Amino acid sequence: MFKNHPKGLLAAALSNMGERFGYYIMNAVLTLFLCSKFGLTDTSAGLIYSFFYCGIYVLSLVGGIIADRTSNYKGTIQKGLIIMALGYVVLSIPILATPANKVGLLVLTCCALFMIAFGNGLFKGNLQAIVGQLYDNFEADAAKEGPEKLKWAQGQRDSGFQIFYVFINIGGLIAPFVAPLIRQWWLGVHNLSYNAQLPKLCHDFISSGTVSNNLITEAANAGAVLDPSNLEAVGQFCGNYLNYFNTGIHYSFIASVAAMLISLCIFRATKKILPTPGKKEAAVSAGYTEEEKLAMAKEIKQRMYALFAVLGVVIVFWFSFHQNGQSLSFFARDFVNTSKIAPEIWQAVNPFFVIVLTPIIMWFFGWLGKRGRQISTPRKIAYGMGIAAIAYLFLSIFSFRMGYPSAQDFLAQDTAAQASMKAGPWVLIVMYFFLTVAELFISPLGLSFVSKVAPKSMQGLCQGLWLGATAVGNLFLFLGPKMYNVMPLGWCWGVFFCLCLISMGVMFGMVKWLERVTNS
Repeated sequence: MFKNHPKGLLAAALSNMGERFGYYIMNAVLTLFLCSKFGLTDTSAGLIYSFFYCGIYVLSLVGGIIADRTSNYKGTIQKGLIIMALGYVVLSIPILATPANKVGLLVLTCCALFMIAFGNGLFKGNLQAIVGQLYDNFEADAAKEGPEKLKWAQGQRDSGFQIFYVFINIGGLIAPFVAPLIRQWWLGVHNLSYNAQLPKLCHDFISSGTVSNNLITEAANAGAVLDPSNLEAVGQFCGNYLNYFNTGIHYSFIASVAAMLISLCIFRATKKILPTPGKKEAAVSAGYTEEEKLAMAKEIKQRMYALFAVLGVVIVFWFSFHQNGQSLSFFARDFVNTSKIAPEIWQAVNPFFVIVLTPIIMWFFGWLGKRGRQISTPRKIAYGMGIAAIAYLFLSIFSFRMGYPSAQDFLAQDTAAQASMKAGPWVLIVMYFFLTVAELFISPLGLSFVSKVAPKSMQGLCQGLWLGATAVGNLFLFLGPKMYNVMPLGWCWGVFFCLCLISMGVMFGMVKWLERVTNS
C-alpha cells in the first residue's frame, strides 16, 4: 500500500489514526450523551454539537496561522494532542447531574469540548499540511528524473490522501463500539440493560412528576418492574438509571485520553522523518525577480479564488454529511429497531465502508488513468455531491413510503404503535453506503486539491481554510434536528437532497476553470 508513496506517510497516518480513535469515541455519543446527561432536547443538544463541530474547524484555521507564522508545525501538533487529552480527562469524570448543579456541569462540559476543539485545531490541519509537503518533496525528487516520472508522482497524491483517510477511519470503525460496550457493562453491573428511550422518559418524569405508560413499559424492557403508584420508587429508579447510563459513557472517555497519548508517542518517535511545510521555498525566495514575483502573486490569486470556490460547494456537503452525528443518529434511535444494536454503533458503518471501498475506488481511478481517462479532482468532487444527493433521495423516498411523521409526532405515540413502524437496520446500511462513497469522492480528494493549489508558504493556512469551510457547514448542523422534529421525515431528507443536487450543478459549472488552475 505504501510502496509508491513518501516514506513519512505511514508515520503521519498512524499519528492521525490514534487521535481519530479517541475523537470518534466522543463524537459517536455526543448528542445522545448531552440528551441523556442533562435532559436537553434534540434541538438544544444539536445546537451545542453544531458549535462544537464548528469550533473544531474554525480553530483549525487558527492552528494553521500559528504554525505558518512560527514555522513550528510539529510543536503545534504536539501541543494540540496534549490539550485534547486534558479535555477528555474532564469529560471522563462521572459527576451526577442534579437540578442544583446542572447548569454548572453543562458549562464545565462545554469548556472540555472547547479544549478538545482547540487542541484539534492545532493538530488536524497542520498534520494534513505535512502530508501535503511530503508529496511536494516527492514530486520535486521525481522531477529530477524527468517529466514522465514527475507525471507519475503527481498521480500518487490523490491515492496518498485516500490512504491517509483510510487510517482515520480505522480508528473511526472501532471507536463507536467503545462507549456503548462500557455503558452496557456498567448497566449490567447494576442488573439493568440498555434502552434507548429510557433516558428521555426518565427526564420527563423528573421534570413533571407524571408516570407515563411508556416509562413503565421501557423500564420493564430494561429489567426493572415499577409500580406507577409509588412515585418515590419511580423517581429513585429514574435517578439511578440516568446515573448508571451516563457513568458508563464517562468511563469510555478514558480510552480517548489513552488514544491521545498513544498518538503523541507515535508522532514524537517519527517526527524526524516528517518535513516542515514551506521550509524549502523560504530558503530560495530571495532569488526571485520583480516580474517573477508579480507572476507568482497573480498565480496565488487564481489559486485562492479556486480554493474558495470549492470551499463554497463543500460547505453543503459537510452540512449534509455530518448529520450522521445529529439527525441521522436521532433517526437510528427513534425510527430504527435498536433492540440489539445501540444507535451509536451505526456510526461504525461509515468508517467500515471507507476501509472496504477505498481500495476499490483507488483501483477504479487507477484503471481509468492507465487508459488515459483520468478524472480530475474537481470533477470527482462534483460526482461526490451527486452521490450524496442519491443518499438523501433514498431516505426521503423510504420515509414517504413508510408514512413517517415528524419525530415529535412519532414519539408522542404509544410504544406499540412506534414499534410497528420502525425500520430494519438495512435502511441505515444503504444510506451510509451512498454517503460514504460521496465522502470518498470529496473529503480525501478535497485535501489533495488543497495541497495542490495552496501556495507553499500558506499550506497550514489553506488546510485550515478547508477545515474552516467544514466549520461553516457544521455551524448549521442544528437545523437538521430542528427539521427532523417538526417536518414529516420525507420532506426533511428532501431538503438535503435538493441542497446536494444544486451543489453538484454549481460544481460541474466550474469544473473546466478549476482544472485549468489545478494544472497550471
